Amino acid sequence: MKHKIALITGVTGQDGSYLAEFLLNKNYIVHGIRRINSNNNLNNLTNILNSKYKRRFNLHYGDITDSTNLHKILSRVKPHEIYNLAAQSHVHVSFQIPEYTHNVNALGCLKLLEAIKNLKINCKLYQASTSELFGNNNNKIQNEQTPFKPISPYSISKLYSYNLINYYMHQGMFACNGILFNHESPRRGNSFVTQKIINAALRIKNNSNETLNLGNLYAKRDWGYAKEYVKYMWKMLQLKNPENLVIASGKTYSVKEFVNKVFNKLDMPIKWHGKGINEVGINKKNNKILIKIDPYYFRKIELNNLLGDASKAKKLIKFKPKVSLDQLIDIMIEKKDIDI
Repeated sequence: MKHKIALITGVTGQDGSYLAEFLLNKNYIVHGIRRINSNNNLNNLTNILNSKYKRRFNLHYGDITDSTNLHKILSRVKPHEIYNLAAQSHVHVSFQIPEYTHNVNALGCLKLLEAIKNLKINCKLYQASTSELFGNNNNKIQNEQTPFKPISPYSISKLYSYNLINYYMHQGMFACNGILFNHESPRRGNSFVTQKIINAALRIKNNSNETLNLGNLYAKRDWGYAKEYVKYMWKMLQLKNPENLVIASGKTYSVKEFVNKVFNKLDMPIKWHGKGINEVGINKKNNKILIKIDPYYFRKIELNNLLGDASKAKKLIKFKPKVSLDQLIDIMIEKKDIDI
């Protein structure tokens, strides 16, 4: 039986590792690119490296910003499908390192597209785009027709790559953007707000005396389950023609609501006092302050509301999210993924 070959950039990350597992289960040969400084960051790949599938899984040192390296890997691997998940994906950090963010997210995408074109690789390309593109638009719900208004170095860099994909698509390449709204899991990086909240709550539950410092409690996000969403990355590349698609749960919750759900599940119900930067979250049972506001975590420009309309994806790739936010929080608290 002939195996399909897939190449995943950013394979050590949350999405990359779930996608690799998904593709290996579909009998693919999977190649992943990891940076040299990700040597000690293979935890997300443990399931693969300890499984029967490891014979069909190959890791390559490389970097999306290194065109020479990309040419070598593509020439060797000759993939049928490429999933470009490599990114500087932290919005808050992008304000501090905008040049690096653009080198990876924007120019890295360009170098990959040019390598595919110059080597005449006959493949399909999935580009990880983002709901951050929508910024603070006037639409209460966002879909593929909603105007983009990026408001961070991260989202601006992603708009560049989004437009690049469209350009190469119109030149005849099978290339598409997955506009995924926030998606989380136990593999989410510790600096992201959902994982930060979960981990702090667990430590406090285990008698840590720390206080959880957060930024904008009233930012609203559309949260889904990363392990579930990667399946639809694959489905996008199984279409006859490339399409840009929004992937989202269609439900929105504030950071404050997320906090309340987490602490309630751990039997530490929160009551809130104060306003603005003086607002605090207090344990109802012992009146201990557990949550404070730290202006350091405010964005230079706040993105207030993201709510996705995935109607097109439901029609074209049968998108149907199964995991609710409450279930997702349970998964993250228990640090144990579920089968989808």
